[in-house]
Amino acid sequence: MGNTKANLTEEQVTEITLSSPKENPEGVTEYPILEFDDRALRLLSSGVAETLRYSEVKPRGGLGYRFVKRLFDIVVSSLGLILLAIPMGVVALVIYLDDKGSPIFSQARLTENGKVFRMHKFRSMCVDAEKKFAEVQKENETDGLAFKSENDPRITKIGRFIRKASIDELPQLWDVFCGHMSIIGPRPPLPREVVLYTPHQMQRLMVKGGLSCICQVEGRSDMEFDKWVESDIEYIKTRSAGLDLKLLFKTIGVVIMKKGAR
Repeated sequence: MGNTKANLTEEQVTEITLSSPKENPEGVTEYPILEFDDRALRLLSSGVAETLRYSEVKPRGGLGYRFVKRLFDIVVSSLGLILLAIPMGVVALVIYLDDKGSPIFSQARLTENGKVFRMHKFRSMCVDAEKKFAEVQKENETDGLAFKSENDPRITKIGRFIRKASIDELPQLWDVFCGHMSIIGPRPPLPREVVLYTPHQMQRLMVKGGLSCICQVEGRSDMEFDKWVESDIEYIKTRSAGLDLKLLFKTIGVVIMKKGAR
């Protein structure tokens, strides 16, 4: 399947959003849109927000919890950026020297109520990885809409290492500091995934996306997609300062053990 541009009407985006994920004869999920222009992103964002208005799931946590959570995010992310500044600089230099491409990769993602933002990572793939996505869809090793492949040919040598060590996610501390993400929350999905979400799956977008959540400490890449969604919804319904702290410490342990990292 070649790259499909997102020059769609509001009715077309709605029709795709409310449709079921499509699989080809080989059992590979086919994304109807791979590249989204600004207009399509706005339509998708508004469609998600409208869908979530009718959700029966209500995020737990009042004004006090949200204040503490944001304060926690600022403190942890700022400390992380300060303490890891030199190691992150070294990683960026190594990535640049490997192929002279930008060491930072940014990508449109969706977060709370369908809001679109640019999420940052250390680049672990070749510079034209997004253009080559259509060629590697058949390599998907998950059972749902999220794409994961341990043998993805687009991953560079240094990229494979920083993924295994979860180093590639460190620039997201900046996204947390700026308020686009939280330390703990459902992982922000890609537009090409969200456009195929059912209304039930969209409920994982009811709160701000985060660096880690229940899925990341209990299964990461090994967890089935439907269970991933359910774990995010469970977090949304039960979140608290205590749970966030518990998940943070569990995340540190999982990263050290490299459990489920790809």
